[in-house]
Amino acid sequence: MAQLPPLFLDTVVLLSGAVVAGPLFKRIGLGTVLGYLAAGIVIGPVIGFIKDADEILHFAELGVVMLLFIIGLELKPSRLWAMRYDIFGMGTLQVVSCGLALTMLASFMFDRPNQAIIAGFGLALSSTAFALQVIEENGDTNSPHGRKAFSILLLQDMAIVPLLALVPLLSYRNEAGIGWNDFAMGLGAIAAIMLAGRYLLDPLFRTIAKTGAREVMIAAALLIVFGSAMLMQAAGLSMALGAFLAGVLLADSSYRHELEADVEPFRGLLLGLFFMAIGMSLELNVLAQTWYLILICVPVAMIVKAVLIYISCRLFKTSHASSVRTAAVITQHGEFGFVLFSAALSMGVLDRATTSFLIACVVFSMMLTPLAVRLGELLLRRVKVKQPDEDFDGAGSTVLMIGFSRMGQVASQALLAGGVDVTIIDNNPEQIRNAARFGFRIYFGDGTRAEVLRLAGIEQAELVAVCTHKAEITNRIIRIIEHQWPQKLIYVRAYDRAHTLQLMGMDVDFHIRETFESALVFGEKMLEGLGRSHSEASEIIEDVRRRDDERLMVQKSEGLLAGSHMLHTKAVRPEPLIDPHRNQDEARHQSHDMQIPEAKQDTAEKATGEKA
Repeated sequence: MAQLPPLFLDTVVLLSGAVVAGPLFKRIGLGTVLGYLAAGIVIGPVIGFIKDADEILHFAELGVVMLLFIIGLELKPSRLWAMRYDIFGMGTLQVVSCGLALTMLASFMFDRPNQAIIAGFGLALSSTAFALQVIEENGDTNSPHGRKAFSILLLQDMAIVPLLALVPLLSYRNEAGIGWNDFAMGLGAIAAIMLAGRYLLDPLFRTIAKTGAREVMIAAALLIVFGSAMLMQAAGLSMALGAFLAGVLLADSSYRHELEADVEPFRGLLLGLFFMAIGMSLELNVLAQTWYLILICVPVAMIVKAVLIYISCRLFKTSHASSVRTAAVITQHGEFGFVLFSAALSMGVLDRATTSFLIACVVFSMMLTPLAVRLGELLLRRVKVKQPDEDFDGAGSTVLMIGFSRMGQVASQALLAGGVDVTIIDNNPEQIRNAARFGFRIYFGDGTRAEVLRLAGIEQAELVAVCTHKAEITNRIIRIIEHQWPQKLIYVRAYDRAHTLQLMGMDVDFHIRETFESALVFGEKMLEGLGRSHSEASEIIEDVRRRDDERLMVQKSEGLLAGSHMLHTKAVRPEPLIDPHRNQDEARHQSHDMQIPEAKQDTAEKATGEKA
């Protein structure tokens, strides 16, 4: 058997580790990032298959570069300017406060102050790649805490530049100095990227798009990312910062979505490889010698960091919940710590054993991130939010609405516009506060309690509208009303089709799925947009509505899986079906919408079979 090239074999092993560990850890709820770390530890330190993890780590850092580029694409300059207070205010406060606090703690472990400063400020930086990956997996990119975390992470990426410049000053060798030339080169690199983004990139992509060569478009996208990153690195700045600036400058480009789609697959692969390389770089002998210190130091440092991040967020008028979630997701130490510690090692500020210890602390903190996020959510659940009093003064209307959901908000508009008075109760304090900003009077109360319903005026109400979010809560409320006020009209928002079937077995006067009618309207407008007349589109939608009602009746007696034959699974025009034996070329010629003849033929044969 021929011997496989080492590069080919290493690639297969790394891909196998990612394919196995990523989905496995995602399935058990720990996230793909931790799975990649675990795979790297097994491939590297445990079985020793790949020993030179540094080379892979340097290459895989391109994943972080691409991540920052894609983030930049999502941030238009106007939006970035709107975040300036969070970035330069809250972010600076976090880096300085955490850096000073961790430096003080590190001074108890290191004899030399310069080592404590490097360790403290290096551990004050969080993992941009790790935190943003967790935020993205949880779907929190556009959430308040997601935006706050990103603001802090962006400032941290910028902070690595002065921190790297600080290393030679702290070195006893003092072989390198800092002059105006380096500063000027950095400003020149930023100016070059801004000018290119303003005047060159759009014409470049316009020219390439005209050629129709997709592979050239992908190559151009990668060139922009890597070129801007290398330019910034050559100027002594962060590669990730260069890619981010390039992304921001292209955020207003008409080719933004094309660029994002081209870069995304490479970003995902390289970012996974980056986390695996971190796991491979972990030195088990350092863990064996200092494991007790790591187990003590890492949680203490993460707690101190989380507290200071929370305080920084609160000082910049962030809500308690968002501050807790922000602190939990960026409390770990980051990959830029690797860069700072490596620079300190090369300048003689840190020795190899100390550097290995600090890197092990960074990796261990990354592994604890999913746990920190869960602890943050647990803390939010246990801390009782101040709830309004159940004051029903003035309650009692023609309609009692339970739950001010999206559907309830719209439905209440119809009632109020028709001159019908509505009493609304909800048990979500935040929802009540938000609604009050728009002038709504909502009473705080739990609709699953009969006494609350009585105080809210259900006995005076002619109709009860149940618009709660969860099916089980809705069913519980309906049973209470059926038992104590059976004469009341009950109108219900159904959660889904299965919930609709449950409601059909209850004594409710009307129920509707929240998305059903809006989806039908959406479908009707799409048909009209494709050229169908309004009457033709309405006829089709009415057919869908009728079939759905008939299918519900079948499912009520035979179960949820019944009636599948009543679904439309092929595109059908509302016209007489063609003869299945007609010549296909003739049928294609006569078909106004170029419908595939075989589809009509299959439909006709099915209809003929059903008649038979």
